[in-house]
This record gives sequence, structure tokens and C-alpha cells, in this order.
Amino acid sequence: MRANDGSRTGGEILVDQLVVHGVQHVFCVPGESYLAALDAFHDRAVTVTVCRQEGGAAMMAEAHGKATGRPGICFVTRGPGATNASAGLHIAMQDSTPMILFVGQVARDMREREAFQELNYRAVFGTMVKWATEIDDVARIPELVSRAFYEATNGRPGPVVIALPEDMLVDRVVAPDAPAFEPVETWPGLTDMSRLQKMIWAAKKPVMLLGGSRWSEKACASVMRFAERFDLPVMTTFRRAHLFDALHPCYAGDLGIGPNPKLLARVKAADLVILVGGRMGEMPSQSYSLFEIPAPKQTFVHVHPGIEELGRVYRPTLAIHAAPTAFAAALEGLQGPNDIPWRAETKTAHADYLAFSETATEVPGAVNVGEIMTWLRSQLAPEDFVCNGAGNFAAWIHRFYRFRKFATQVAPTSGSMGYGVPAAIGIKRLYPERAVFCLAGDGDFLMHGQEFATAVQYDLPVIIAVVDNGMYGTIRMHQEREYPGRVVATALKNPDFAAYARAFGGFGATVEKTADFAAAYAAAKASGQPAILHLKVDGNAISPATTLEAIRSKALAGQK
Repeated sequence: MRANDGSRTGGEILVDQLVVHGVQHVFCVPGESYLAALDAFHDRAVTVTVCRQEGGAAMMAEAHGKATGRPGICFVTRGPGATNASAGLHIAMQDSTPMILFVGQVARDMREREAFQELNYRAVFGTMVKWATEIDDVARIPELVSRAFYEATNGRPGPVVIALPEDMLVDRVVAPDAPAFEPVETWPGLTDMSRLQKMIWAAKKPVMLLGGSRWSEKACASVMRFAERFDLPVMTTFRRAHLFDALHPCYAGDLGIGPNPKLLARVKAADLVILVGGRMGEMPSQSYSLFEIPAPKQTFVHVHPGIEELGRVYRPTLAIHAAPTAFAAALEGLQGPNDIPWRAETKTAHADYLAFSETATEVPGAVNVGEIMTWLRSQLAPEDFVCNGAGNFAAWIHRFYRFRKFATQVAPTSGSMGYGVPAAIGIKRLYPERAVFCLAGDGDFLMHGQEFATAVQYDLPVIIAVVDNGMYGTIRMHQEREYPGRVVATALKNPDFAAYARAFGGFGATVEKTADFAAAYAAAKASGQPAILHLKVDGNAISPATTLEAIRSKALAGQK
């Protein structure tokens, strides 16, 4: 409660800093370790979403950071609450997402005794986040929270952890608020852009790869105009397809898991590769096989906001230390060459992408997830969101869904299972006027399926389709490839997911044939409720490109 003498509790000062820095939404699981901060939210204009498990709360906050470019905010309690949230921190770090996790802590006079739920957060999270700290002095809250926002957003974005001793949160002081933060842009130099233009003019087979974070809708539009002037083929990296309109004539496809073989051949044949924003990690680099390490044979231009990433794995011919937003703005000044020798190749690249993604491949069983994804292309508006966690089921999104608008793909490049459901709920909480569709696997869904209760609590009509093949499919696929026929620990016995939805107070329907999906989706949408569509999928349909039986047969043949 506010005092008349101008003093504030640590909890009040903390929440006031969030307001100063533009925070409008917070995701949490409540805990007695930060009651004073919770109380401060009662009197401030910040929307608080209470979740059912800290991992789900952290993933909702991470999805917020991914979609907005500003730190997603999460509050959890000490000990098990903090460790539950660690999955969301790992996603934020690998996905380069700005996020701040506030964690309750034991009282200062109890530290170093292994008090109830005590942890050393600097030690626990020090290697997982950009910065982990603990606030001992209530007067330093404005300073340290301000630093957290800069740490989370500057350079390569990522997560920050701040521990809050519960007795510090009830201390009272008179302390001024910090000024509002603004992310620091790092701009490319004129010499960098001049060299880049000359490299493009000298190229015969250039390609551009877009990835990472620190993008904006305006930056994506600038890159699109640049691609048009240079008639340049543009590819997106793993789960960054929203950075370029899939139907733009310069779009060449998604360089992630199971990419078009023609796309891979095109990258390998390129004489100039321009990587903007991304790290070219294990997935887009095809397990670090796409380019030579440390020196790619292609002329390699790497643009990244984190100086530590330039030359970390690949030695660039031209390293440009710049945020994608600033680099995209600088592209407006580059002039296209009079002669574009690769023009026909760009047209072919887009045609290859369309052919690869146009029609769903045939799969065993009565439900074809690829056909469902192609159907959804006509049902979801370009500004609507598609979310997913991790598993082979996501391959049908990557191949057949076409992302048209910035930030509409919300998925973990870290490959974290359980992400899609909380991400969809968090996104719908932020953008209630836009449709949110989530595709989840059966194992994937039940890692954070309890957050469906959060969707019901806040009347968030997300539609979640659960792909039920009765197994941890990705691991089973690897198992059949490495140890064919020796199935261990990958089979699942699943509940009735439609009944699960109804038990929580939502809409549920079961889909046993592809043709039934349209009616089930329409009914879910008309219900106005959070919905789960239970897709009964043949376990042999392991990916758009192959089957479990084919993988097993090939592996067995190789053993002979």
C-alpha cells in the first residue's frame, strides 16, 4: 500500500520500474517469497496472468518477447518454482529472446543455511542466461531493473534472472525511478555497406539468409524491397519463416529440418552468402555440414547484433556488427546492379519452393496433417499466429504452411517440447483480436497441457490440434534408424484429448479422417471457447518425407 511520506516498499518500487519501462503484461505462478511484489500489482495498471506451472509461465513470457521484441516478464517463487521456469530461460537464450525472470528468494539473514527452497541463483542460472543477479539493497532496485532491460535487449537479446529476497521487498525507502529504457541500435558503417554492394555486384549466385531476433515489421519490409531491387533469392532459417513473405517471388524456402533438397543444393552452389541476424546454428547449418568451418568456401557476409557471434564458428569475409533493424534500414541506400545474372535462378528458386510446399505428401492412415496445414492456409489470415512446440509433427508446419507476416510464427528454435500450448495462450492474451492456432504432439502437449486451464480462466479461444500417434515420435524415428526394431521408452498411452478439453470447460472434438477436420475446426471457432482437436494419426506417418517402416527397413538392410 502507498505511504504518505513518499517512501515505497521494495515490491512497490519494483513494479513501478516495470511500469516505467513500458511493461503491460506479466506472467506468473504466485509464491509467498514475493508477496510484496504481488501486492504492488494490485494498484498498478499491469495485466497479470496467473499460470498453472512455472515452465508454462516462463514460456508465455518468452513468447511475448519473441513477438514484441521487448522483454517478456515472468515472476516465480524460489527453489522448485525457479527450476520449473528454467526451460523457458533455456528457450529464451537459444532463441535470442529478451526476457526477465524475477524469482523470490529467502530472507537475507537466512542465506547460506540451505533455508527452505534456497538456491544460489547466480550459480544455478549463470551459464543459462545473459545475466543473473540478486538485489540486496532496496534502493538499488531502479538501477538493477534498468540494467536488466538493457542486458535483455542489447546485442544478442536473451534472458536475465533477478532474485528478490523476500525481506528486501518489504523494506521502505524513498528512491527515484529510473528513466525508461530504449534498446540500443548498432548501425553498420558506410564502408561495410559499400563493401557489401561491391560483393553483390561481383556475385553470380548470391543468396540471403534471414534468422535470429531483433527484427521488426519495418525491417522485414526493408529487406523485401532490397530483395526486389536486386532480385535476390531469400531464405529463412529454422523457425524464422515469418521474416519473409512466403509468396513473395524472391522467397526460396525454409532452411531448417527436412529442407527442400533443391534449396540445400542452391546454398552449396552459391558464391555469396549473406546471413542476417542468425547464428547459423546446428539446425539451419544441417549439423554444421552446410559450410566449411572455420572458413566457408563461399564469400560469407555475417550481420549480427552480438559482436561475440561474429567469427565464433564461421570466419566471415565481411563481418557487420549491426542489429537487423539497423542493417535493414541501411539496405535502402544500396543500388541494384544494371545486369542481374542470377534473375532466372531467383525465379526458379521460388518455383521450387512453391512446388515443394504446394501439395501434401501421401502418408499412411486416415489423417494427413500435411493436408490440414495446406487447408489452414486459406482459413487463417496472414496476421494470425501459428504456434508449436517440438516434435516431428512440426515438420508439416515447416513444409506446408506459408507464413506471410512478421512475428506470426511462434516456435522454439531450441527444440523445447511443451512450448506450443503456453506460447499460444500467452500470444492470445496479448493479441485477443487475432486468431491463434497451435499444433502440438501428444507427448509435447502433455508437458504443459495444464495451461489449457489458463486459457479457460481468461476466456482465450485458442485452437489447439493435438497430433496423437501414441509415441514420442522424433525419438522413435531416431531409435528405428540407430537401433531398428528395438523399441524402448517411446510408446505412449494417451487420454481422450477432446474429453480433456471439455473437462476444463473448453471445446473438444475428435478427428479420425482428414475430411472431418474442416467441420471440427469450424465448430471450435464457433464455440468461442478454448478448443482442442484430437487428431488420430497413424504412427507410421512419421514425417512428410518418409515412414517409420521405411526408416527401419533401411537401417536393417544396412546391418546385413
